[in-house]
Amino acid sequence: MKPLSLLVLGIVLSSCNVHEQADLVVYNAHVYTVDNSFSVAEAFAVREGKIIETGSSESIRKKFKADKNLNASGKWIYPGLIDGHSHFYRYGEGLQSVDLVGTHSWNEVIEKVKIFAGKNKAGWIIGRGWDQNDWDKKDFPDNEELNILFPNQPVFLSRVDGHAAIVNAKAMQLAAIQPGQKLTGGDIKILNGKLTGLLIDNAVDLVFAKIPVSTPVQQKQALLDAQKNCFKVGLTTVVDCGLDYPMIKVIDNLQKANQLKMRMYVMLSDNASNLNYLFKNGIFKTERLNVRSFKVYADGALGSRGACLLQPYTDQPSNSGFLLSEKKHFAEVAQKIAAKGFQMNTHAIGDSANREILNVYKKVLKGKNDLRWRIEHAQVINPVDFKLFGQNSIIPSVQSTHATSDMYWAKNRLGNDRVKGAYAYKQLLDQNGWIVLGTDFPIEDIDPIKTFYAAVIRKDLKGFPANGYQMENALGREQALRGMTIWAAKGSFEETEKGSLEVGKFADFILLDKDIMKVKPEDLINTKVLKTYVNGELVFAK
Repeated sequence: MKPLSLLVLGIVLSSCNVHEQADLVVYNAHVYTVDNSFSVAEAFAVREGKIIETGSSESIRKKFKADKNLNASGKWIYPGLIDGHSHFYRYGEGLQSVDLVGTHSWNEVIEKVKIFAGKNKAGWIIGRGWDQNDWDKKDFPDNEELNILFPNQPVFLSRVDGHAAIVNAKAMQLAAIQPGQKLTGGDIKILNGKLTGLLIDNAVDLVFAKIPVSTPVQQKQALLDAQKNCFKVGLTTVVDCGLDYPMIKVIDNLQKANQLKMRMYVMLSDNASNLNYLFKNGIFKTERLNVRSFKVYADGALGSRGACLLQPYTDQPSNSGFLLSEKKHFAEVAQKIAAKGFQMNTHAIGDSANREILNVYKKVLKGKNDLRWRIEHAQVINPVDFKLFGQNSIIPSVQSTHATSDMYWAKNRLGNDRVKGAYAYKQLLDQNGWIVLGTDFPIEDIDPIKTFYAAVIRKDLKGFPANGYQMENALGREQALRGMTIWAAKGSFEETEKGSLEVGKFADFILLDKDIMKVKPEDLINTKVLKTYVNGELVFAK
């Protein structure tokens, strides 16, 4: 019996060394899972793009064998970051045009346009990103010099927020724009009876509609260029706010071909064609693409004084801004969207616009619910209106870098009292206990580390102001991280599949060189993404 006993013992011992097969094992890390208890693990295993177990390095490595292993060398792993409000495709398109972000004068804009035009002698000259608030002379420019330089080539230069543009005479000719022309929700600026080329809000669309549609090759390149840059900064999901339905097929085809690996939650723009498409076809959902909502536009931007305010602008007493549609439109479209069971997400900047949309939502939602209707930006809120978010489960979707971009001039627009209700992220968070964070790129930088920094530290990159901007509305680090991961996923009805590193969820994660939960504020902004994984696949390595 002795040899038989040894044989049995050998079989038992060898069975203890049998490993389960995984595709990827990650170990020797500080893994912020962002689960309900905000637990920190050391390791996890991935199979078929999803996390199958988390735990200690010892337990995971003992249990699983994988062809690919990542030794994190004590570095920090976080869930893949989600940009809760962006313009992903538009950003990619912008990479093919004149980049005017960070220009310090109208003369600098002109010089950049001239360089671009020298290499693009036919077709439209498209540029974006100028902001007169960054110039010494903060007045809006006119198109006089553009008309001289480009008499026969149309020029379209949009402001950083997309709510204003400077166009030349050729572009206005193609759009048949005339002095004194009136329209709802927009303004065609004239001086001494002559067109200046400055267009505000809906007036921008008159010229934009004349720009030739991008070719399939250009569309593909825009999406892939945007993806490349987003993976570099740790984004694994983007919410693209305001596309038209034909782009859904373009995106889906590229994803099916495994060329576009970025996960996307797409809001369709508020127009009849998009409404009819989604109402007829229903929710479009794959593992990488989710289309179930509409982007509605209430007003313009604060920087171009198109935001709709309850009282006039402090620095322009003749102007209170305006809504981009008649009030009845918002009520009608809300009823249509609700009747079909879709999500409504409305751009609202000024306190008047926010009040209007909050009350429209209130009439439809009728109290607590789980429909997750959102207000995008929720930038200036009258004190009496904050409670409407909580009473009707309305979700604020905010962009923390807007606060640190606008803080230099926001008080000039709003005055000392009204500005206290602006960029009030903590007050908004308190309404429902969660909030969605994003960047609004390309209006702001795509880097989500800057989103985190602005939400928590509330300073610019030079450390101004010394004590932070309106710090009573700063978020805590855990709150900010949740707003960029699990809460952003929840805002898109995707919290069961992403946003945290838990069993059964997609293996979307990033490796950072610093611990953003603990690093000093002055070092936080220099945090670098070392690796980005989507579905357990390495898509970026520094």
